[in-house]
Amino acid sequence: MNSFKVNPYFAVILGVITVSTSAIFVKLSSANAEVIAFYRLFFSVLIMIPLFFPKYMKTLKQFNLKVWIYTILAGVFLAFHFILWFESLNYTSVASSTVLVTLQPLFAFVATYFWFKEKYSFKAILCGLIAILGSFVISWGDFQISGTALFGDMLALIACALITAYLLLGQVVRNQISLIPYTFIVYLISTIVLFIYVLISKSAFYPYPVEDWGYFILLAIFPTLLGHSLFNWAVKWVSTSIISMAILFEPVGAALLAYFILKEDLIWTQWLGGSTIIASVLIFLRDNYKRKTIPDDGNGF
Repeated sequence: MNSFKVNPYFAVILGVITVSTSAIFVKLSSANAEVIAFYRLFFSVLIMIPLFFPKYMKTLKQFNLKVWIYTILAGVFLAFHFILWFESLNYTSVASSTVLVTLQPLFAFVATYFWFKEKYSFKAILCGLIAILGSFVISWGDFQISGTALFGDMLALIACALITAYLLLGQVVRNQISLIPYTFIVYLISTIVLFIYVLISKSAFYPYPVEDWGYFILLAIFPTLLGHSLFNWAVKWVSTSIISMAILFEPVGAALLAYFILKEDLIWTQWLGGSTIIASVLIFLRDNYKRKTIPDDGNGF
């Protein structure tokens, strides 16, 4: 029987495209950041229940103590990543917030070097630094606007560190655990953390306009199940550093969507920074590309 093979780099690209919609749906929603984050994960878990039960229940036996600790930490980091990033959108623009939250190569290069002993060529490091420079060029306008925008930028930067830690933990766990059980447990942990956070913050779980419920579901389907889940799948074969570099495409896509949907202006620094990011990331990916195809035999999922 011929097996269908999937290139993990294709999954990363598709994931980047879908996560680019996240900031738009958040901006369009009238709910508080923690409420949006909760319902995003809550609906993701609901959608995944038929996939997880009963087929993957037995795989929980593969979760040893280390796997459980890493998976729980990944869920907690993902929850607070969403809280801080969504909150940053109340203080700064979609472009700047998305840029800073995707500066993951700063953390990923260092972490994978010390944790996984990964080494990078001078060309790869240079491309990463140039892409990061492009990100700062995009957000330069906000840095000069006000202290409020700067506060939003700092929240986004912390969220960036958290999502990098989440991917690094996933890179370890996914070598032992298949996609669906790992992703389901991570999303479930995040949902519980966010539920507790909403209670503590005394935000309202309801009522919200019909449009908001639509945005919650869209956040679950596109940037979460078709975005983060694809990263969780690909990270078994593709390094966190490579995924982090690819995610730098996200602010470009988010800024373009914000231009057409939210009518946010694109200034020359955003065009310049976006072009710099695209060129640098493409060179980086081409330089680090190793074709890896995965048989569709159920092991990857």
